[in-house]
Order: sequence, then structure tokens, then C-alpha cells
Amino acid sequence: MNDNSAWTLRDILIVTVLGAVFGVLYLAWVQVWLIAQAVFGPVTMDVVMGFWFIVSIIAAVIIRKPGAALFSELLAAATQILLGSPAGLLLLVTGLVQGAGAEAVFAATRWRNYRLPVLIASGIGAAIFSFVYTWIRFDYGALAPGLLVTMFVLRCLSGALLGGVLGHFIVEALYRTGVLSGLPIDHAKRTARA
Repeated sequence: MNDNSAWTLRDILIVTVLGAVFGVLYLAWVQVWLIAQAVFGPVTMDVVMGFWFIVSIIAAVIIRKPGAALFSELLAAATQILLGSPAGLLLLVTGLVQGAGAEAVFAATRWRNYRLPVLIASGIGAAIFSFVYTWIRFDYGALAPGLLVTMFVLRCLSGALLGGVLGHFIVEALYRTGVLSGLPIDHAKRTARA
């Protein structure tokens, strides 16, 4: 674990803002999914799913403390509920599952590695956890094995690309603007350059 694992008020505020912003974006992403599903069919959810993991990866990379991934996904879910998502309180379970999947990968590195391969693995971790959850919730066992494999692979790829890779690029773009100055990511980058 990081030597400085205590959360500051600034850390909490940053994760709260990220959760709120991405909660709005997640709700908008539902519309993208629904439109795409009308064109491409039922596997569309697995193709676009990775975007719903992204705040956990962004928050974890910026804050670099235990719980950042989980906390941010829960806040994004709560924001969607407050904005009137038809999924209702069940979104908290979804946020918990997705955040836990991402958090598990960072925990495996003891919250010390935030390089791109770990972010990709974190997106895949969220995908795996969410796939197990949706399997139970929507009785995936009744689906054809070939379709299940396709859905699983697509969801993992989506988690890797829309969660991990896109999350990495967003964080790097934010870092270049200077808005992350003084945050744990900034300290880590300065230490690495020293």
C-alpha cells in the first residue's frame, strides 16, 4: 500500500466530483447504448460496457489510494439514481460490483502500480465482475455457449479499451493541463522524474 494512504479532504472532493461528472456521463451513455442496440443487437451492451467502468480507473490513478476505484463508481451510481435513472437503487449494486472489480486489480498491486497494463487489467477486472453479476441477474445460463463466450470477450475488450486505455488518455490529458497539481498522481510523477 502507499506510504501515505490516508485520505485528505481534497482527495474526497476530487473523487466526489469525478463520481458526479461521470454519473451524468454514464446516464447519457445509456442513450448511446440504446441507439446502438437498435442497430447492432443484444451484444451491444458488452461492446459499450467498458465506458461504465472508466471513473473507477480515472479516480484510482489520480488519487492512488485504497478505495478510490470503488468509491468513485458508487458515487457515479448514486448520481444516476438522483438524476432519475429508471434502474433505481439497483444501480448501487452495479456500481459496487464494477468498482470492486477495478479495485481488486489495484489491490493486487498493493496500490503501487498505475501503468497502462494495470489500467487495462483493471478494466478487465471490472468487466469480469460485472459479467458474473449480469449472468446471475439476467440468467445468462439460458443463453447459447457461443453467444456467452462472444459476450464475455467483447465485455473484456470493452473494459480494456473504453475503461483502461481511454481512462489512461483522459488522465494524461488532465495532467498536462495542470489541474491535477498537488494530487497523489502529481507527487508520483514528480518523484519518478527526480
